[in-house]
Amino acid sequence: MAISTDTTSIDIIGPAKTETGSVDITAADPMRQVGALIRAARVDRKLTQAQLAERVGTSQSAINRIEQGSQNISIELLARLSVALKSELISFGERPKTSHIRVHGGQKLHGSIAVNSSKNGAVALLCAALINRGTTRLHRVARIVEVDRIIDVLRSMGVKVTWYGDDNSVEIVVPEDLNLAEIDEDAGRRTRSVLMFLGPLIGRFDNFSLPYAGGCDLGTRTVEPHLIALRPFGLDVEATTGWYRASVNRDVPSELNVVLTERGDTVTENAIMAAAVRDGVTVIRNASPNYMVQDLCFYLELLGISVEGIGTTTLRITGSSSINADVDYWPSEDPVEAMSLLTAGIVTGSEITVTRVPIEFMEIELATLGEMKLRYSQTAEYMAHNGRTRLVDVTVYPSELIAPIDKIHPMPFPGLNIDNLPFFVVIAACATGDTLIHDWVYEGRAIHLTDLTRLGAQVRLRDPHRLDVTGPTHWSGAEVSCPPALRPAVVILLAMLAAKGTSVLRNVDIISRGYEQLQERLISLGASIETFRD
Repeated sequence: MAISTDTTSIDIIGPAKTETGSVDITAADPMRQVGALIRAARVDRKLTQAQLAERVGTSQSAINRIEQGSQNISIELLARLSVALKSELISFGERPKTSHIRVHGGQKLHGSIAVNSSKNGAVALLCAALINRGTTRLHRVARIVEVDRIIDVLRSMGVKVTWYGDDNSVEIVVPEDLNLAEIDEDAGRRTRSVLMFLGPLIGRFDNFSLPYAGGCDLGTRTVEPHLIALRPFGLDVEATTGWYRASVNRDVPSELNVVLTERGDTVTENAIMAAAVRDGVTVIRNASPNYMVQDLCFYLELLGISVEGIGTTTLRITGSSSINADVDYWPSEDPVEAMSLLTAGIVTGSEITVTRVPIEFMEIELATLGEMKLRYSQTAEYMAHNGRTRLVDVTVYPSELIAPIDKIHPMPFPGLNIDNLPFFVVIAACATGDTLIHDWVYEGRAIHLTDLTRLGAQVRLRDPHRLDVTGPTHWSGAEVSCPPALRPAVVILLAMLAAKGTSVLRNVDIISRGYEQLQERLISLGASIETFRD
């Protein structure tokens, strides 16, 4: 069966059926995408949930649950939705088609929008839930492809993962015995985050295997820093065809000193989780203190693990081989999404307010933008739902930007966020003058950003790590194929918002890996965006 909007369709493969003939959305992850398509069709028709509910003869709460993918939905109800939305939502015998975006750019944005919780934080917390024999409940979790893939892997291992409520809450219950023999290879190979199972599994198995990690195309990304970080814990990994074969030597001292050769976020998280599941004290030096790492540490503290030095590069962790606690945790807001939304306002010369910005992880970005003469204001600080992360609301105003005197480059926290660097390419293209962007971390990410030239930008590749950007740009609409890397893909979409005329971004499925309903959220600010398939 294929579910489609006017120009958007998706095949549902293997959904569970109830005795009444309805499709059980909770039993089939792809059905959540059906809810997203219904929501997109409703937004296109400029209908509220209440108005749509009235048209199909149901309640607003039912429509909300359908759009969240958390309610059974019958074929008959889908037919009524088709009529109400004037869209052919049901068709049969078709294969999935590739998603594209059509943008009518050159329009001012307006209004206010809140930052969602972080994708990277959610992924780390889902992996960390493996160490807890009790029940973990995470709230306001990003409903994105990357999260779904990790959940698919967890479920395939026997972990009970249940979405519930209206705030994207998820409950994780880990069985006494994990079944790694049934691990979902396909989901594992499509996400690099599967590497973060190494740390938790050290505490459960003497021998285990994980599928090769995938993810964005960002050039060579070695897993060696992970292995260096975990060898002191007794882990040895042999790479075979398509698999990491791991063995664990339990003969390690009760007190460990671990020095990370790379201050990477996921590397640090792996080491932290390995330290948490062992009886003894572990000191980790050169640790990343970034937002997702702090989220992980806050969660471990709820489990009864002592973590000293949170927010610094030296952590002292007193672990336990037996962790059994029922906990609730709210992941912090995502500074990369905050940067994405602020960039949308900046490049379109708009006044918009982005609320719930995690300021501790955005201070360098805002200071750099201030040097480029961006006019912005921010509110007093307030606390996030987790009670630990400091938030502010930031309003950006139309500004005459100038190129910075020095180059723009990322650094491990507290430097400019590595994932936020691509947004400065499109911002620099709006500024008067020449800007050097130095992306020293990733080998090959910079080349994807040269696609901005298709929209009128002057972006020249010096080498695999450096870009020269000259502005200001007179943006014009064009058709561009989406690069196979998340942040560059979003950067091109944001540039299309600034470009006069109509632009088309093709093959955009990668954006859903890291953003929840990004197109709809931009539409809420006044952007003119259509999703279609062909």
